[in-house]
Amino acid sequence: MFLAIKEIKREKLRYGLIILMIFLISYLIFVLSSLAVGLASENTQALKSWDAQKVVLNKNANVSMSQSVLTKSDLAKTTLTKNEALVGQIPVVVKKSGRPQISAQFIGVKKNQFIYDDQELIAGRKAKKNYEVTVDQAFKTKGYQLGDRLELNGSSKKYRIVGFVQNAKINIAPIVYGTLQSWKKLRQGLPTLRASAIISRDHNYKYNHKDSKTYPIAQFIKKLPGYTAQNMTFELMIGFLYVISLIIIAVFLYILTMQKMHNYAVMRAQGIPSSTLVKATISQALILVLVGLVIGLVAMAVTVKVLPAAVPISFTPDIILSGTLGLLLTAIIGSLIPIRSILKVDPAQAIGE
Repeated sequence: MFLAIKEIKREKLRYGLIILMIFLISYLIFVLSSLAVGLASENTQALKSWDAQKVVLNKNANVSMSQSVLTKSDLAKTTLTKNEALVGQIPVVVKKSGRPQISAQFIGVKKNQFIYDDQELIAGRKAKKNYEVTVDQAFKTKGYQLGDRLELNGSSKKYRIVGFVQNAKINIAPIVYGTLQSWKKLRQGLPTLRASAIISRDHNYKYNHKDSKTYPIAQFIKKLPGYTAQNMTFELMIGFLYVISLIIIAVFLYILTMQKMHNYAVMRAQGIPSSTLVKATISQALILVLVGLVIGLVAMAVTVKVLPAAVPISFTPDIILSGTLGLLLTAIIGSLIPIRSILKVDPAQAIGE
């Protein structure tokens, strides 16, 4: 450790550039990881707030709630407990004079069922009548206010905002909560139409009848449009960054080791064991990565503070821990590559040169 610190202090510019590279890589890893988690959260935010474990959909709906239709006959043999709730989903375009147009998801719910009861209000109250709605807080940040009357999909009847709700997004779109009756009018379906889905908080719940089929929530989430592709893209990018950081650390340390072979030979001739030189190399890599990581964490914390609320970024302790451990492991692996050259150095030959 002493040798590592001594050399870093002596070659400030050289090692400063390495720290700069590690800082940029760590910062990019933290940004991409936070965006990946933030976007994934906005896909499943509502489902998590409902504590959904199982979803009953029309078996021909391709595991999509917005495409699913459950009729009276589909639900003929179901028994709903306090852990089940009927929901209706339909995409809507929300319009209001003087306000920005917003693409959202209308979720029709039934009073006294758990999804209605568990809405996390941040202002106003829950919808009690057919043409009252509660909306996600994203509407509030866009300038919408309590009492605003909304036009949904060009509807002639206006829907009045009576409350704002947090954690109400699905598939990235903000949710407009209303009644099941309102959903039926927007859906303009069959007279026997009852819901899009049954949401259950019970791990063991299962209902398969006629055209209905029960799916685990994990399978439902994977089928959300773009969810799997989005996560795989971010994972691939983050993986490449780790590989790049490994290559950078290994190449820099290898070049530095080759430049110092004469010095290593002298130290070996003076009786300094190889283990000390190996420890110094590994310590040097860890110090460089730790300094770059600390700067990256500070920069990321500042970034999260200054970014607008509309940016779906989630800088969590899990991201900090995984990013830190990943880069430290990368540093250790990268530092092992030049060690073979250190162990093979011939003191007599190097001094003779």
